Amino acid sequence: MLESFPVTEKHMLVLASNSPRRRQLLALAGWTFSISAADVDESQHPDELPSDYVLRLAETKARTIKAGVDQIVLAADTTVVDGMDILGKPKNNAEAVAMLTRLRGHTHQVYTGVAVLRLSDELLLKDVCITDVPMRDYSDEEILAYVQTGDPLDKAGAYAIQHLGFRPVTGLSGCYANVMGLPMCYVIRMMRMINLQPNTDVFASCETFLEYRRCPLSEVIQRGEM
Repeated sequence: MLESFPVTEKHMLVLASNSPRRRQLLALAGWTFSISAADVDESQHPDELPSDYVLRLAETKARTIKAGVDQIVLAADTTVVDGMDILGKPKNNAEAVAMLTRLRGHTHQVYTGVAVLRLSDELLLKDVCITDVPMRDYSDEEILAYVQTGDPLDKAGAYAIQHLGFRPVTGLSGCYANVMGLPMCYVIRMMRMINLQPNTDVFASCETFLEYRRCPLSEVIQRGEM
């Protein structure tokens, strides 16, 4: 259980990411925030567990940002995990095809580490969200057509869950926003720990934006059960 710490309204939020998906998701809370992308080495350490990996990178990103003393930095790192293997961004089309072929027809996990750093006192909050992602049994032809769009090359695991032409995921029952790169339920819970409340009904906004009704995670978090 994380302790609650006071924060004043003058604090401004900084998102340590250039991801358009993270920007869209964070905007659902109605906060004013700036963007300052963090460029860090994303190499995995030997024998590093997926949860430790994403939490380490999220913290490193947050600490890399040069922001004002009265600001709060939000950073996240998302990776695809199949078995115990971390699948990063494919280096080329051939690697993208190999990843998508490996993932099809079974369930893997998406891990997102989230870090919130309050610079005034160096308070750091961290958490990790894990979502089971069931992939449909798409064809070789669908894989090749999707890879030709270029979309997989900047995505962990070589796919975007929200891609309208490919739609690789079926029957998801966990956090959709997590698979997009920013589990807003976790972000809201962490921000509330430093008394920074959303300016909107972010849970309803998230479900509407993602067209994902009755997210089970948001209901649990709103009830204070996790």
